[in-house]
Amino acid sequence: MGFVALNRLMFKQKEQRRRRRIHNQKSTKVPKKKDSLCQEDDHSEGGKRSRYPGSNLPEDIWCHIHSLMPLRDAAHSACVSHAFLRSWRCHPNLKFTKETLCLKRNARAGRVARCFTMRVDQILKNHLGIGVKALYLGFPDSCKVDICRLDRWLQIGITPGIEEVTVFLPRNYRTKYSFPCSLLFGGCGNSIRHLRLSDCAFRPPVGFDCLRSLTKLQLYTVCTTGDELGNLFSNSFALEQLELIYCGELISLKIPFWLERLSFLRVSECNMLQVIESKAPNLHTLALYGDPVHLTLGESSQVKTLDLMLSYNWSSVSYAITKLPSTVPTLETLTVTSSSEVNAPMVADKFLNLKCLEIHFCAKAFSPAYDYLSLVSFLDASPALETFILSVNQNEVKHDSVFGNAWHMRQILGDKHASIRKVQINGFCSAKSMVELTCHILENATSLESLTVDTICDGFTGADVHRCYVQNISECWPIPRDQILEAHKALRAVDRYIVGRVPPAVKFNVLEPCSRCHAIDVELP
Repeated sequence: MGFVALNRLMFKQKEQRRRRRIHNQKSTKVPKKKDSLCQEDDHSEGGKRSRYPGSNLPEDIWCHIHSLMPLRDAAHSACVSHAFLRSWRCHPNLKFTKETLCLKRNARAGRVARCFTMRVDQILKNHLGIGVKALYLGFPDSCKVDICRLDRWLQIGITPGIEEVTVFLPRNYRTKYSFPCSLLFGGCGNSIRHLRLSDCAFRPPVGFDCLRSLTKLQLYTVCTTGDELGNLFSNSFALEQLELIYCGELISLKIPFWLERLSFLRVSECNMLQVIESKAPNLHTLALYGDPVHLTLGESSQVKTLDLMLSYNWSSVSYAITKLPSTVPTLETLTVTSSSEVNAPMVADKFLNLKCLEIHFCAKAFSPAYDYLSLVSFLDASPALETFILSVNQNEVKHDSVFGNAWHMRQILGDKHASIRKVQINGFCSAKSMVELTCHILENATSLESLTVDTICDGFTGADVHRCYVQNISECWPIPRDQILEAHKALRAVDRYIVGRVPPAVKFNVLEPCSRCHAIDVELP
């Protein structure tokens, strides 16, 4: 029942009782009632006692209704009656953010911080500390956190039965505040399933066994070491997902074999990290962002999906093709994002199980000498490959154009790519090496079913994203003029060098710039 409808119902009931009381006072004296919602109505037809229908509901039903309301509506309803006030004091979902506390967005930073602290303090002081299922503290960046007060808030919220704890501190607090692991002792932490911390220190001690039900751990900009995480892993047998982002003290990450439920691991921008060693037998998805690390997986490794994006100074493509075939032999889906211009080398190792390969190039400007045709070595190393997606997103268009340079189109002799069925190239341009790569695929992918060429790359999210005629939006995503000019050159290259090579059985799709939003005067050779 919504808050407005509930108010209307209670107002109507109170008005009916008021009129009945006035009528009865004319003939006899009646005791004055204290609470129109929770107390009995002493007179009714036939002289029988009657109650307001809601007063017959058990208190746990009121609490359940209250728990379904957003925090703001639940707080408003507590002003209506004593019954809702009692259920408000044991509200299970305590989410404190600027939005849920109705803080003005355009207010001064100091005022926002004071109001945030005052309202959270008032709510938690009145809370009974029972029945809490989720505690979310999302501090504004301008908020100066009082450490003692924060500990008191956590002590009130983290009680037996809580399932989700989120503490997002303001930036640069990771050296000022250490999450109090002692609050998890005495059974308070054994019900927690999801723990998210940011901008603090997290130091589980030796023998730590307080997160036995933990299934998801997310640490953002948190100071913690490999040994301290090992203390947590020692008894967190239910862990399923682990995310470590900007954890600057982490040098070595070792995941033990008894974490049998762990299926997802993401490690991002942990710049001191050198080694990742996982013996988790059911780890299926791995995401690595940042500097390259020494990756070791157990013999029973079942990693099938990997997302790789190395730092700017490293070539993700070269690292993937030289290191991963032997390290992750069970890989089936590989996504590689690279900002480096190093050509893909030829290798002997094979991705024997790889079925889907996505390569994303994101750079301000690629060197004109970059050779897209070198990606054929990746195709040769993937005999079971079925889907190949290449996305090229560059702010400045620089390359050796195929126009005026097509007298010698290179061809690479080798095995046929017999398994490839779907190819998609986003950000197709008139670079000679890209045209050569496309022609190579058409000539050697004997099972090819569809080829999609998109002359615009929109953030690697798909060929049809942000097009007004596809998504029924008012305007397409804005594109610089030089990229629109390049897209028209690419269309010319498709007509001249690609169309005639497409086999009749292959479905060929060419996506052009929007004729309405991206219309310019074009002069092509």
